[in-house]
Parts: sequence; structure tokens; C-alpha cells
Amino acid sequence: MQRPRSNEYPPYYNIYINLIEDDDILATLENQKQEMSDLLNALGEEAAAFRYAPDKWSVKEVIGHLIDVERVFAYRALRFARNDKTPLPEFDQDMYINQANFDSRSLIDIADEYRTVRESTLYMFYSFNEEYFAREGTASGFKFTVRAIPYIIAGHEVHHHLVLKEQYLNL
Repeated sequence: MQRPRSNEYPPYYNIYINLIEDDDILATLENQKQEMSDLLNALGEEAAAFRYAPDKWSVKEVIGHLIDVERVFAYRALRFARNDKTPLPEFDQDMYINQANFDSRSLIDIADEYRTVRESTLYMFYSFNEEYFAREGTASGFKFTVRAIPYIIAGHEVHHHLVLKEQYLNL
């Protein structure tokens, strides 16, 4: 699949899409699944509860945020691929985190959920052909092609992986 052109998504998402160097986006998503699993397996519960400042998310909440965003964007991709032209609303990431209670769950549970969501996302994207990836829809008042969504999901994860390494884990 070709990389999305800049007119296939809102300009804001350049911050994520530009983080993706590999043009095989499905391989990137596969590789990320293993990289995140390795990172989470190396953490303990104490490290997963860490916040680098009182008003910042914990490591568990960052992973939960990745799960939530991937689900939302995968749902958008599904709707758009199925040619559903109904405009989709935006979502409030902070409200989602405040309602999710990720800190009360074990890191193992959150890691399992992450892997399951990523596998589900990959199954869906592998089932799409080029016609599906070229389809578009509206979310948060902006046009997206299905092709842009896996790049956004992957770039969003790269962004937060860098934040985890720099701010949380000192790697």
C-alpha cells in the first residue's frame, strides 16, 4: 500500500505520519506489537505506575491511551472501508483516561489487551484491498482515507514510545 498523501488526512496528523519511515505499514504495525510487548514485559508493576509529574499519565495510562486510540481509529477505518458516509464524532482522550481506571489493572492484563487489540487491527487491515484503503470518511469534522489510518496508529505509537523512553523510563 502506498503512503497517504497529505490531502488524505488533517494536517495535525503529520506529526505522527512523519515518524513512520518504513513504507510497509502493516509490517511496521506487526513489529510494534513485538517491541511494545518486549517493553512491557521488562517493566514491573511499580514502574508501570510511575508518573513523571503529578498531572501526567502513568505508564499504564499511556498504554491504555494507545489501546483506546487504536480502537477508535480502527473503528473509523472499518466504517470508512465499508463505505459508511456517516460523519463520526471526535473523542476526548482525557475523558477516556479518566473513565478507564487503567491504574487499578495489572500490567499483564493491560499488555494482553494491547496485543489483542493490535492483532485485531492487523486482521482487519490485512483483509482490506487497495479499493478499501482508498475510501474516505469524515471524523471530527475532517476527511481521512482508510490508507492514512494505519500510518496514524503506528505514528501515534512511535510518538508515545519515545515519550515513554524519554520521560518515564530514562532509556
